[in-house]
Amino acid sequence: MASILSVSAANQLLAKLPEIEQRAFMAECQTVQLAFGEVLLQPAEIFTHVYFPIDSFISLINVIDADNRLEVAMAGREGMLGIPLVLNVKESQSIALVQGAGSALRMTAESFQRLLFSSPVLHQRLKRYIYVAMCQLATSAACNHFHRIEERLARWLLMTQDRAGTDQLNLTHEFLAMMLGVRRAGITLAAIALQARGLICYQRGTITVLDRLGLIEASCECYSKDCALYAKMLPVL
Repeated sequence: MASILSVSAANQLLAKLPEIEQRAFMAECQTVQLAFGEVLLQPAEIFTHVYFPIDSFISLINVIDADNRLEVAMAGREGMLGIPLVLNVKESQSIALVQGAGSALRMTAESFQRLLFSSPVLHQRLKRYIYVAMCQLATSAACNHFHRIEERLARWLLMTQDRAGTDQLNLTHEFLAMMLGVRRAGITLAAIALQARGLICYQRGTITVLDRLGLIEASCECYSKDCALYAKMLPVL
């Protein structure tokens, strides 16, 4: 059982749950491998499963029209895919795209909703996670409007690095432009500025974070606020 508990503890929402809740959770789920670029959900599709990433991470992307898409949220080991099911909403409004390959715990939507009734600590933690996600969405909306692309790019790279657990991020300017909802030329200029300051190195579709503390300083304050809110609402006990 120790190995099973260690797997669940790899996701921060499941860490330190009462053993009885962890046992019940792990009895209903399986460990799966998620591939980079894999689409888990399309808009208007019904949730069939929930995912709790271990060392993978997932982007939620809203589609405005055929040519315009924007990342609105990201879930790694600090979160989950399937928040609407906690609110008894079964339909997705976004594309769920695997941005970082790796493992995740997967459970059927039916089992997940049934389990919530007998897992009060997990249920409470997930409600707090919903609050954090709502606040982060509001912050991102303001950030996208008021902050410079260079600051937003620094913030996004930090968020990605947190979930990837590595300094090397496989990212193209085209992909970054879609994630941030800006033109490719804007991403290019922002990346050049960060590279000129010695914070990152960009080469052949790979961005390497050279100076994390400097990147935090270059980022808008939204990154630090998001981290502080998560730590406050979902502390590691």
